[in-house]
Amino acid sequence: MLTYDVARITVWPGRHPDALKQVERRLLSGAYPGQLLGCWYSEIGAINQVLLIHAGVEEPARTDARAKMLESKDPLGLSELLVGMSMDTYVSFPFLPAMRAGLYGPIYEVRSYVVRPNGLAPTIELWRKALPGRMTLSPVLAAMYSVSGQLTRFMHIWPYANLDQRQQLRSQAISDGVWPPPGGPDHFISMQSDIFLPADFSPMR
Repeated sequence: MLTYDVARITVWPGRHPDALKQVERRLLSGAYPGQLLGCWYSEIGAINQVLLIHAGVEEPARTDARAKMLESKDPLGLSELLVGMSMDTYVSFPFLPAMRAGLYGPIYEVRSYVVRPNGLAPTIELWRKALPGRMTLSPVLAAMYSVSGQLTRFMHIWPYANLDQRQQLRSQAISDGVWPPPGGPDHFISMQSDIFLPADFSPMR
């Protein structure tokens, strides 16, 4: 089972450049467990956010590290910048490969849904059937569901070279009838889409 630790950090308006510098320093010092995969900042959507994605680590190391961070007087060096933070564990859809460092973007669309209580299993099955057709146009980087915090949330991430490419490929997918999966939205309660850009030190760029 592939798991990922996803932290979403909200900072004061206009302070994300300062926040990224502090996060880089703390991550290099081993302040967060697991292998860093992505550090991105929001550009469109819910702005003033930093998204951290780490390869998941086993318990109790995960809980110990989160508790230590929360007990710190200066979490990730962001005490003067921090507005809010969430730390969640996500499980990858079973038919997708692990996320790895590499050049994929630099535009990352992060789509976050709240799924109906009985909607996760049919969503996974719909994706299993429909994703091969969608992947003929462009790759998906991740599709995963939360096993902590508010349940059930579903996140998928699509990299693009630019916003024009995103619009072109999404329109083509609809025109070709390969996406979205038929009936997929029936299982969702809410949907949100945000555009992120990679920090200079992000392994996934």
